Amino acid sequence: MTSATLYPAIEPFTCGRLAVDAVHSLYHEQSGNPDGVPAVYLHGGPGSPTSPRHRRLFDPDHYRIVLFEQRGVGRSSPLAETRDNTTWHLVADMERLREHLGIARWHVAGGSWGSTLALAYAQSHPDRCLSLSLRGIFLCSAEEIDWFLNGMGQFFPEAQADFLAPIPEAERSNLLAAYGRRLMDGDPAVHMPAARAWVDYEEACVSLLPQARAPYSSESDEKSLTLARLENHYFRHMGWLEPGRLLAGVDAIRAIPAAIIQGRYDVICPPRAAHALASAWPEAAFTIVPDAGHAVSEPGITAALVAASDRFRAIA
Repeated sequence: MTSATLYPAIEPFTCGRLAVDAVHSLYHEQSGNPDGVPAVYLHGGPGSPTSPRHRRLFDPDHYRIVLFEQRGVGRSSPLAETRDNTTWHLVADMERLREHLGIARWHVAGGSWGSTLALAYAQSHPDRCLSLSLRGIFLCSAEEIDWFLNGMGQFFPEAQADFLAPIPEAERSNLLAAYGRRLMDGDPAVHMPAARAWVDYEEACVSLLPQARAPYSSESDEKSLTLARLENHYFRHMGWLEPGRLLAGVDAIRAIPAAIIQGRYDVICPPRAAHALASAWPEAAFTIVPDAGHAVSEPGITAALVAASDRFRAIA
């Protein structure tokens, strides 16, 4: 992200935790204008935490900006927990958080997995959504998951070779299962090499231009395990979504003002899914950013997201 397109850095005016069941407690925060129009940002992954930069996608004078970390992620607890952790648990969590914060309706924005969750939520609760801003579209289909595991190597063969390295040849016909066994193993000597390999593979493919990677640390290992374990968990269950459900559900949200934003050279979530969504939903504004990959930090992606949130200021 660039300071030229983002709003200035801000701090939350409130932070809290919300117990959503006997297992999970969610971190949430609010920033911007306490009396402003509510907007919630949904992080990706599943398993990738929020960032202070996500606050900066919204005009802080206009919006009451809500960030929260999904089950098992970041400051939510327990960390990297897969029990009672499905798409529909997360949809219910959003409703519980909205009610907890006393919000009637809110703008909903999300990228990558966050776009999946935003669509699932909006199609379940269309009357609660003022607008939708969706970036790096992921419909959680078998085709998209297979692409992640096998197709990205067409563009990043070195990264795919490193991704395959921890898995014996005999297990490579089902990479999701092979990684799942390792990522769910309680022994760090088993799950950490798998988690690092999974995240290294994803990070190698996420941007149009290579990004420097920070050295491994206990904190980065914790984040790697969370991201890898939860992504694997959701992918193995295809997000608990019937095939084609999110496209078939567009009629429920057709009247909601929406922006679909997609990097032309997104290798993680190729533009085909965004094109399919835009074709099913011509009422939504569809922007292809010509010089971007998948990352929200790509300047063109950032600019398009900020432009969408600025445009939606007219809706309250």
